[in-house]
Amino acid sequence: MRTIREFEDRIHINSAKGEVPGFIHLSAGQEASAVGICMHLTDADHIASTHRGHGHSIAKGCDVTAMMDEIYAKRTGLCGGKGGSMHMADLSKGMIGANGIVGGGVPLTAGAALKSVILGTDRVAVAFFGDGALNEGATMETMNLAKVLNLPMIFAMEDNGYGEATPSSWAIGGDPLARAKGFGLSACALDGHDFFQMHEAAGRIIEDVRAGKGPAFMHISAYRYYGHFEGDAATYRPEGEVEKMQKERDCLMIFKTKALATRLVTDKELDDIERQVVRLLDDAVEHARQAPAPGPEDLVTDVYVSY
Repeated sequence: MRTIREFEDRIHINSAKGEVPGFIHLSAGQEASAVGICMHLTDADHIASTHRGHGHSIAKGCDVTAMMDEIYAKRTGLCGGKGGSMHMADLSKGMIGANGIVGGGVPLTAGAALKSVILGTDRVAVAFFGDGALNEGATMETMNLAKVLNLPMIFAMEDNGYGEATPSSWAIGGDPLARAKGFGLSACALDGHDFFQMHEAAGRIIEDVRAGKGPAFMHISAYRYYGHFEGDAATYRPEGEVEKMQKERDCLMIFKTKALATRLVTDKELDDIERQVVRLLDDAVEHARQAPAPGPEDLVTDVYVSY
């Protein structure tokens, strides 16, 4: 979680300096959801993400330096510098892609889950999507398909309060859990600010899905600290809302408080993690600045696949 926060904060700062090309959507504030779920997954399990996919990628095990190179559009990036922030992917880690299309990753995840059924494995697939994607037809069609085919799939809806600039409380008709249950999915609501709640619940849910008990739906309450995209003034949010959430509901703060109180970690151990993460991101940013850009010879690579 600390790595994700530092990664996003560095990009926020360096994007404002003009170092980072393309559109950027940051997930700072939503770390507990990504990590709480992905800690129960292996490289053989699959996830798909959204345009706000850095946190999911890091939580799934993608290389931080290669990710930074990708965001800086460098040849050494995770996707050769040609995918960028919104299209991060690493099939070796089971990360089948962030996606610039709202809800676009949900049916792709169903394909990964279907593969597991066909091959007779116990792999699961998790579709991370936002509150805006719940109203996309492809998302609801996939919920129906997942139930009909009994796919080992988890729908992880991260409701950060806003679909771009529109409050999810206004845009979503009815209760998301009721909608999921209407398709026959098991469904629960989770506090995405609390890592321990996320981790415990995700463990139970993933275990059930692996055991063939059918697809599941999570309505995860979360919050993003930055605007919808870098450069978004976020004037649609009430004054003081972000500061209040950072002070009262920050997932890193909640983790630290609970972990220290139960003696899972010490202050020194957390300080050591902080220093390690800062060094990691210092090195990643410097590597991205110095790495070569793709050349003309790279234009037609990674376009066609021979089977």
